Amino acid sequence: MVDDSILHPFLPITEKSSFSRGQNNSKWTASRCANKIQNSRIKNPVSQCPLPIAHCPLPIAQFPMPNDEPFVDLRKYNQSWFDRGRAGWYILLWWFVQAIAFPLTPHPCNNLRCSLLRLFGTRVGKGVLIRPTARFTYPWKITIGDYSWIGDDVVLYSLDHINIGEHCVISQKSYLCTGSHDITDPAFGLKTASITIDNGVWIATDCFIGLGVKIGANAVIGARSSVFSDIPSEQVCWGNPCVPQYPRKQE
Repeated sequence: MVDDSILHPFLPITEKSSFSRGQNNSKWTASRCANKIQNSRIKNPVSQCPLPIAHCPLPIAQFPMPNDEPFVDLRKYNQSWFDRGRAGWYILLWWFVQAIAFPLTPHPCNNLRCSLLRLFGTRVGKGVLIRPTARFTYPWKITIGDYSWIGDDVVLYSLDHINIGEHCVISQKSYLCTGSHDITDPAFGLKTASITIDNGVWIATDCFIGLGVKIGANAVIGARSSVFSDIPSEQVCWGNPCVPQYPRKQE
């Protein structure tokens, strides 16, 4: 039997219980936990409850409903003007292929994945490497130049066009996002803009590239950077927001 004073060090030694997950063997009940939480002066009183979180009642006072008026009315949201570029059935077919066939292709089968993308309208150059877990929202709006690499779990959210040059590396978990919303619009209107990645760019792991951004040739974007504005050529950059740090030089 596990000592609850180890699992729940807030419990006094005299109040040890035999509670185990999935079994309510202890003298602790939901009502007793509620009273203990309600009377607590600790900022996070839920941590005092020895029951699983799912069974631990939370006092309403812990979650007061805000009275502030929202700036947006999402009932007014309308993206009927947005052109996805293909018919609905075609888009569903692609999503099916991407969800089932694409990730099941063997790791070395880059040619097969490139062929699938070309079949759905992507302009893919020669020698391109694409990992099975990469994601392409609308592939007919994407161009990938010769010998470029698209890493694992990269997302190309192509509501607008994404143009990737030659010999580029888009490392794992990076997210290229061509869509956003107008925060000044009460209807939270959709807005899109293209992304351009020039030749020789390296976008390191887990980066976010926002809509309308152009990254100049041979620039480097450091890991986990967030890029919201254009990046000049031949610069090593990082940060949130991402800014140039020093020139990239070739030996």
